[in-house]
Amino acid sequence: MSKPSLELQIQTLPDNPGVYQYYDKDDKILYVGKAKNLKKRVSSYFNKVHDTRKTNVLVRKIVTIKHIVVPTESDALLLENNLIKTLQPRYNVLLRDDKSYPWICIKREPFSRIFSTRRMVKDGSEYFGPYTSFKTVHTILDLIKELYPLRTCNYDLSQSNINSGKFKVCLEYHIGNCKGPCEGLESLEDYQKQVDAIREILKGNFKESMKDFKRLMNKYAQDLHFEEAQKIKEKIEVLENYQSRSTIVNPKITNIDVFSIVSDESAAYVNFLQISHGSIIRSHTLEIKKKLDESDEELLELAIIELRERFHLLSKEIIVPFEIDLGENIKTTVPQLGDKKQILDLSIRNAKFYRIEQLKQLQIVDPDRHTNRIMAQMQKDLRLPVEPRHIECFDNSNIQGTNPVAACVVFKDGKASKKDYRHFNVKTVEGPDDFASMTEIVYRRYKRLLDEKEPLPQLIIIDGGKGQLSAALKSIDELGLRGKIAIIGIAKRLEELFYPGDSIPLYLDKKSETLKVIQQLRNEAHRFGITFHRDKRSKAALNSSVESIPGIGEKTMLILIQHFKSVKRLKLASEKEIADVVGPSKAKKIVTFYHNSQS
Repeated sequence: MSKPSLELQIQTLPDNPGVYQYYDKDDKILYVGKAKNLKKRVSSYFNKVHDTRKTNVLVRKIVTIKHIVVPTESDALLLENNLIKTLQPRYNVLLRDDKSYPWICIKREPFSRIFSTRRMVKDGSEYFGPYTSFKTVHTILDLIKELYPLRTCNYDLSQSNINSGKFKVCLEYHIGNCKGPCEGLESLEDYQKQVDAIREILKGNFKESMKDFKRLMNKYAQDLHFEEAQKIKEKIEVLENYQSRSTIVNPKITNIDVFSIVSDESAAYVNFLQISHGSIIRSHTLEIKKKLDESDEELLELAIIELRERFHLLSKEIIVPFEIDLGENIKTTVPQLGDKKQILDLSIRNAKFYRIEQLKQLQIVDPDRHTNRIMAQMQKDLRLPVEPRHIECFDNSNIQGTNPVAACVVFKDGKASKKDYRHFNVKTVEGPDDFASMTEIVYRRYKRLLDEKEPLPQLIIIDGGKGQLSAALKSIDELGLRGKIAIIGIAKRLEELFYPGDSIPLYLDKKSETLKVIQQLRNEAHRFGITFHRDKRSKAALNSSVESIPGIGEKTMLILIQHFKSVKRLKLASEKEIADVVGPSKAKKIVTFYHNSQS
């Protein structure tokens, strides 16, 4: 039996929430997605041309559409996450994680041991975590060890074993790290009180431990046991120090998870902070490689479901940067100001720092991938038909109307290609006319590239606003290159980008990498142009003011003028002063020449 057409498959889809699956001609899974309305969402794939090539390729491959209807959108989210993990479709982002994260275990046994583990054993023991790094686990365990003397042995400390004198105290007892429950030197009740206090610390609540220690310290001090009081005071300081490092939020904010997202063309970074009793007890950043042109909303929803599952998060309220729908059981808050907004900003900052760190590592480990990412970002930001692998930037240097020159700098794959830089002396323009100069040099540059069959750039940047851009466009039109090369103008002050025929400029985010590359190009063109202009002006000034001295070249004279600042001062200088700059033989010729010309 032949498969029904795609049109028919779409028409028969319900208007309910659910999960859809796309399969290719070989019945291989391509993509899993969720929708509030299955019919509307799936139809949207087929009734328009998509912005990204990958999405268009996906749509062309779809032959079969399957769907599962669910009661609510939050059910759809959970089902989508599970199906992506199980089926691993080619075009879905994957939130798999091969790492097993560490937990802190309070063992279910008499005189409970407390230790870190990567394995959860369902024997009734309590597990706190998982923590995102072993460093955090070690810090917490060290803190507990400093505050409470617990046993580290793995003896079975049943009451009958203790009574029979089966065990003997070890070194830990003699150095004060354990109170010897194995020989009945510490009661189970006293030991479990310590375990209860530790349980509260692991939940992020330090208040109870602090109160107990302060009460004990005062009792020792009143009984004149100052040495013991001092030891307790040190424990309070340890606890306060740890708490001051972890507390940066309002203590009223408790049992809340914060999620934020930072994304670029190829990846997204989702950070989450877990807050308990006003302390941040956990932070983790997840990197998601984009497969299609997924929105931040889609990625954040998927990441939240995954992180809640992975880290066993049960909080009923979450803080997010924009509205998302995770079902009725989870309250989402989008704070605009106040303490909650500060926590969200902190989470965003964490995600940004993580992204920068990853990019720096990528630049070192895989520079090609780093370049590809920047090129893809520039193509998107500047609305270009292709990646700007080869960019040329023009700048006029026409100071006080003298010696009009221009510079063309070339960037390839986002980096300066200095061997391709070119200087131009403006030939056909009389006087200071920046627009006419721009028209001339752009024409000369691309006429030559066309004649010599050299590759043309994908993007031309004109340093200047609308006027300069229009002047350059005259030459582009004359050479028949309009539409073949993208061209934009960059205004000097406000980083406005002008496009041909568009009176409204484009503003890029001040921190965007696209703007950084454009600014580098503009600065490099300016530097290169100014240097050439100065050299030319210096030579012109030299030629007009310096008489020709036999045996003294132009270069020597330039060095002398730069040193003495003027010809007049050079004439008044002594032979020794001149010799210090250019040597005795040249100094003799210069002094002799000026002496003869005076007489």
